[in-house]
Amino acid sequence: MQKGRVRGLAQRGSTIAYGSFGIKTLEVGFITSRQIEAARIAINRYMKREGQVWIRIFPDKPITSKPAEVRMGKGKGAPSHWVAPVRPGRVMFEVDGVPMETAIEALRLGAQKLPVKCKFVVRPDYAHS
Repeated sequence: MQKGRVRGLAQRGSTIAYGSFGIKTLEVGFITSRQIEAARIAINRYMKREGQVWIRIFPDKPITSKPAEVRMGKGKGAPSHWVAPVRPGRVMFEVDGVPMETAIEALRLGAQKLPVKCKFVVRPDYAHS
């Protein structure tokens, strides 16, 4: 698989589908499986195992690299890690079952683990109770 460029806005996954709150990316980027896991742990830790978390992105793109101090040529390197390419507008994490203040802080902590700027979004038909 070629590296390619990620251009344009998110065509799918740009609305909240499962939870009441989410974080949406404002930039283009590659998010590694480790960054997704770090954000998930940060969100779950703050929510103290109450509520639900959905991860809406999946790292299905392999990134290859050659070992250090290897000469040019001799083919493509081995897969080193996996990434999820994201476009602006993509909802990456969703949460539900917690108060809005808890969700805002949990998702803020999760967004700090990601290499792209994110914004907090609320489901349009969310009833502020």
